[in-house]
Amino acid sequence: MTWEIVIGLEVHAQLSTSSKIFCGASTAFGAEPNTQADAVSIALPGVLPVLNKGAVERAIKFGLATGAHIAPRSVFARKNYFYPDLPKGYQISQFDLPVVGNGQLVIHVPASGKQGPYEKTVRITRAHLEEDAGKSIHGSSLSGVVGLGVVGLMRVGMPLVDEYRDLSKLTGIDLNRAGTPLLEIVSEPDMRSAAEAVAYAKALHTLVRWIGICDGNMQEGSFRCDVNVSVRRPGEPLGTRREIKNLNSFKFMQQAIDYEVQWQIDTLENGGKIHQATILFNPDTGETRAMRSKEEAHDYRYFPDPDLLPLDISEEWIAQVRTRLPELPQAKQTRYVSELGLSAYDASILTSSREMADFFETALAAVPEDAKLCANWIMGEVNAQLNRDNLDMAQCPVTPIQIGGILKRIVDNTISNSGAKEVFRTMWAEGGDADAIIEAKGLKQVSDSGAIEALVDEIIAANADKVAEYRSGKDKLFGFFVGLAMKASKGKANPAQLNEVLKRKLFG
Repeated sequence: MTWEIVIGLEVHAQLSTSSKIFCGASTAFGAEPNTQADAVSIALPGVLPVLNKGAVERAIKFGLATGAHIAPRSVFARKNYFYPDLPKGYQISQFDLPVVGNGQLVIHVPASGKQGPYEKTVRITRAHLEEDAGKSIHGSSLSGVVGLGVVGLMRVGMPLVDEYRDLSKLTGIDLNRAGTPLLEIVSEPDMRSAAEAVAYAKALHTLVRWIGICDGNMQEGSFRCDVNVSVRRPGEPLGTRREIKNLNSFKFMQQAIDYEVQWQIDTLENGGKIHQATILFNPDTGETRAMRSKEEAHDYRYFPDPDLLPLDISEEWIAQVRTRLPELPQAKQTRYVSELGLSAYDASILTSSREMADFFETALAAVPEDAKLCANWIMGEVNAQLNRDNLDMAQCPVTPIQIGGILKRIVDNTISNSGAKEVFRTMWAEGGDADAIIEAKGLKQVSDSGAIEALVDEIIAANADKVAEYRSGKDKLFGFFVGLAMKASKGKANPAQLNEVLKRKLFG
C-alpha cells in the first residue's frame, strides 16, 4: 500500500555576531562553563535587554538571499516554558510578527535508484530571531567538567557535596549559550523524502555560510535541525507529525528520517495511532524514541516582550544590507553554465561552498580559456587530496594561484598531465612555484618535432616485426609503440605530438 512522506524542517542557525543578541556577553565557543553568562543572559532583577543590530542585519541578509519578505515592523515575544537551562523561565523569540517571511530555496536532489537528479523549490514559511537557552549536561558527561551549576532534586547551583558524588544522578547546567543569537528558519512541509530533506538542509547550510551569517559548525551546535515527519495516503490530509530534535549531522538526519518513516508506517498498518511528540534519534542504535508530548503554540503562552520595542526596518536599511550581499550560489551556478560552458553538475559542485567557488575563480584567472580543465583539477586532484588529509577548502595548503601556475603549464604543453600531478604533489608537501618545481625536477615535455620524429624512427627500426603486424590490422599494438616512445623519452614526450608522429610514421 502506498504512503506519502511529508517533511518540514526547523533549522536553528547561530548568528556570527561576537556578542549575544540582547547583551554584550561573548558568544565564543569553548569557554569554561558559566564564564559567559552575564546578568542579562540570566535575567537578574533590574536588567534590561538591548537588541544586537548585527543580529538583525544577518536576518535581513538571509531574507534577501531567499527572496523573502522583510517585515517593516516585527515584534519580540516571550515564549514561556520551564527547563533548568532556561534561567528566566521564558525565551525571547518572535511569534506572529517575524522579521522574515515567505522565502524559498532551490535544492538539487541527487540521483537515487531509478530516479535521476532533479531540482525542487522548497518554500520557507518564516525566519525569526530568538535567543538560545543554556545547556544541560547529564550524568557521566559531567566528569572532569568544572564551573557547572548542578541540578540535584531540582536545586540549582548546589555544590558537589559527598552525597552527590554519583554523577549518574546529577545534571550540570552551563549557561554560556544562554542569549546566543539564533535565526530559526522554518520551512513549509514541502519535502517528500529523506533525500529531499538532506538536500534542503545542505543547501541551507551552504547559504548561511556563503552569506556570512553563520559559521555552520554542526559539531559546536551552530547549525541544528529539527525535522517534522508524518506519513499519509496520497490525497489525504496531513498526518500527525513527530518532531526529531537537534540533529547535527546530515548522515544522522537521513538515518533518523528513514527509521521514523518506517516506524510510522508500521504503526499505522498494524492498527496503531500516531501521537504528536518530540523525539530524539540515537545514532548508536539507529532508532528514534519519544522524549515528551509535543507542545502547541498556546502551551507557550506567547505575549509581546514588554522590555523590547517593536523592531522597525526601513527600506534604506534593507538597501544598505543588499549592497553587502555576495553573488549567491544559484546565480553563480547559472553563470558557470551559461558563460563558462560547464555542466550543471560541475557548477553545483564548485558552488557547494563559497571557499571552493572563490578558489575556482582565482585559479581560473590563469587559464580563462579552459574552465573545464580548471574545474576538473579542483574537483579531482585538489578535492581528493583534501579528503585524504581530512581538510576543508579553507585549510588547503596549496593556493589557487599555485594551481593556476600548474594549469598554465598544462595548457602551453610545458608539462604533461602526469608531470602536472607530480608538481602538485611536491607543492602540497613542500610548497613552491610551478615553474621552479618543473625546472628542478626536469619535467618539461619534449615538444620539438624533430626530436620526437628521430625517437619514433629508432623505435620503428628496432621493431620491424611489430610494425608489420600493426600494418596488417593489429590496431591494439599502437599502445605498445606509445609505451616504448614514452619510456625512451622518460615520459617527457608531448603526448599529442607523439601520437601524431607515430600514426604518420607507422603508415609510412
